[in-house]
Amino acid sequence: MHLLTIIGARPQIIKAAAMSRAIASLPGSPIRETILHTGQHYDANMSQVFFDELGIPRPDIALGVGSGSHGVQTARMIEGVEAALLEHKPDAVLLYGDTNSTLAGAVAAAKLRIPVAHVEAGLRSFNKAMPEEVNRIVCDHCSTWLFCPTQTAVDNLRNEGFDLSTEHAPTADRPHVLLSGDVMYDNSMHFASIAEQRSAILAELGVRKGGYILATVHRDNTTDDPARLNAVMGALLHAHEEHGLDVILPLHPRTRQRMNALLAPELSARIERATGFHVVPPAGFLDMIALEKHARLVMTDSGGVQKEAYFFGVPCVILRPETEWVELVANGQARLADADPMRIAEAGRHFLASGMPAVKPLFGDGHAAERICAELLNSTSRR
Repeated sequence: MHLLTIIGARPQIIKAAAMSRAIASLPGSPIRETILHTGQHYDANMSQVFFDELGIPRPDIALGVGSGSHGVQTARMIEGVEAALLEHKPDAVLLYGDTNSTLAGAVAAAKLRIPVAHVEAGLRSFNKAMPEEVNRIVCDHCSTWLFCPTQTAVDNLRNEGFDLSTEHAPTADRPHVLLSGDVMYDNSMHFASIAEQRSAILAELGVRKGGYILATVHRDNTTDDPARLNAVMGALLHAHEEHGLDVILPLHPRTRQRMNALLAPELSARIERATGFHVVPPAGFLDMIALEKHARLVMTDSGGVQKEAYFFGVPCVILRPETEWVELVANGQARLADADPMRIAEAGRHFLASGMPAVKPLFGDGHAAERICAELLNSTSRR
């Protein structure tokens, strides 16, 4: 089976590590993988470092699309992906998550009638104002295989009319829906001990285990809205001052630009002066695992970081009005606070006082990638 994997954004590169590792471990090499990097994340700290740390094979195809509006970026990707598919003629296209790279790959492959396998299928925030929601819905409805990380994701697809039977050969009209578990959980478990050995970021920042809040902010509905951005950054500073905990804020380059442009001068100056408020470049995967594992609390608008906090038993305040990972909220391991300073403060106080409820197994057993490979090989033989 010739599989063309499309990646482009930081989380996809990380997820691809689990699949590439599983493919390489298969006896007899029944899957040949070609990797295409769209260039959606092109900064070295957002892309190259992950190939270096995670041992992912270098991309065979690099489109170098770079930044741009959603329409411009996606159009360039579709054009480049289509050309690659026509040249390489893969048996299937493997896509991850919900980025513009995912959307472009789904559209290009579906138009050429090449089967699509969607890893992290079935997630829904039920908010189509989010570009990611549109991307994931379109990809799911173009796919031949839908690999769901949780039972909730399976239920979402059932509610949208997908047939959950797998007795037939999978097609784009009647895809196979499989509860595979989460490849991010595979990776977190695989790399946790490696991160303990290799990461020195806590020492470099001068913070102690359990003595800091880890925060990430990158979604454009916050970074591009002056009121929301000021509210979130003000809430992070307030948490630092109220609880005497360091705050570590690894910043996407775009978020840093928006902060420079949109933060109130007084708030910006207070953050700059605050001892223990660390605004740092994007962290590599091993450093990020170390930061997540040893944080006292996580505050984030990232879907992936929400899950990773859960993997390591760290409570999470979600800086969004909704989440795809509804299980975390339902089980009390995360709280929705949006960009509301009062709700952020209340959620932070709750978790810092009470900790996180017992962790329940929600995302599989750490072998999602192997399960995905087995399904692809088994169902391809039936096509």
